[in-house]
Amino acid sequence: MFSKLSDKLVETFKRLSKRGKLTKSEIHEATRQLRRILLDADVNYKVAKQFCKTVEQKAQAFLENPPLDPGKVFKNLVQNELTILLGTTALPINFSSKRSFTVILLAGLQGSGKTTTAAKIANLLRSRGRKPLLVACDTYRPAATQQLEILASKIDVPCFKEGDNPLRRAKNSLKFASSHGLDVIILDTAGRLSIDEQLMDELNKIKAETEPEESIFVADSMAGQQILSVADQFNKSIGLTGAILTKMDGDARGGAALSIREATSVPIKFIGTGESIEQIEEFHPDRISSRILGEGDLLSLAEKASSAIDAKEAKKTIKKLEKSSFGFDDFLKQLEMINKMGSFSGILKMIPGASKFASQISEEDYNKQLKTIKSMIQSMTPEERKNWKIIKGSRKRRIALGSGRKVEDVNRLLKQFKESMKIMGNMKKQRGIGGLGRMFSGKFN
Repeated sequence: MFSKLSDKLVETFKRLSKRGKLTKSEIHEATRQLRRILLDADVNYKVAKQFCKTVEQKAQAFLENPPLDPGKVFKNLVQNELTILLGTTALPINFSSKRSFTVILLAGLQGSGKTTTAAKIANLLRSRGRKPLLVACDTYRPAATQQLEILASKIDVPCFKEGDNPLRRAKNSLKFASSHGLDVIILDTAGRLSIDEQLMDELNKIKAETEPEESIFVADSMAGQQILSVADQFNKSIGLTGAILTKMDGDARGGAALSIREATSVPIKFIGTGESIEQIEEFHPDRISSRILGEGDLLSLAEKASSAIDAKEAKKTIKKLEKSSFGFDDFLKQLEMINKMGSFSGILKMIPGASKFASQISEEDYNKQLKTIKSMIQSMTPEERKNWKIIKGSRKRRIALGSGRKVEDVNRLLKQFKESMKIMGNMKKQRGIGGLGRMFSGKFN
């Protein structure tokens, strides 16, 4: 989402780093470039103008106490202000302390991803020991209830649909949750192509009936600046406690994400980072600002890894690396575990110094190469997968023939395998997954 914005900002800071010191005119020029970059990224004009004004005022301190590295110090200043712009601290779900369950009402326009987001939140909360209930309050869109039922069955969460209209379903779900020991009720409400009085009236009635702890606006982050006025109208009508930005893995400019809190006073609580049910993250302003400026996000990466990577398998891998018994079966397991963590480019952006590889490797290229690697490994004998050093001459030709590839491709795989072992052996130097970026940047023919 922020790739282009990030690349332009990093380039600006590099130019500043070449200066011995910053003059007043250079600070003004740097903030002018910053404003242009933000506007190009579709950040709201008023938000960009005020942001750059604040940065320029605070940068005046550099004139009295010139920093040794102007680019780095200016970058730190921009990062701090970005964090403030995005909300400073993460705001988790406000769970009820007055009743046995918490109600989360999801609202937004049609097509914003409310139904999938409802299931993602339910899955996230279930993984943390909660007992969620999904409630199908959209009785207008064809197959909306069926879609929620299918998603609920995939994550083993109950889906409530009793009642012939949204208000009755919402009301009846409270009794159902209470009697079945469920502690989080997620209301998937109807959307419209645009805001209308009927929609808002229905949402207000549901809210009055259920008294939700959270009323969250689900926004398509690819919709551009118009989403700001839509969020503002929802906020004025029903009163919002937060927002969720979906489709953050897309290639839109991302300005809405940087503008929504400042423009509407609605804090961002979650972001959707992909289509799969696991791809949702709590919104941490400091981590997002770090990603935007190419500094990575190791904390979020660690959280993703802890949920996707088997701890026992990880220990086995370390022991095998130490004993030099790491083979292609182990290599394949590592790739599959990384695949569970979400989009590959998204993972690279979380590694300090590796974000530059994200723009070089498309998700399509990554998946294609992963498929190619699997086909070559599966064409190996058990002995070859265990001891890669014996793969020479006729063995290479047989593997190439069996996988429909060329001998050059097998040679490239062997080279990449050796590099990956070095990289995984140097995890403490934070080169691990970043090294996989280098690995997958070398395409097979």
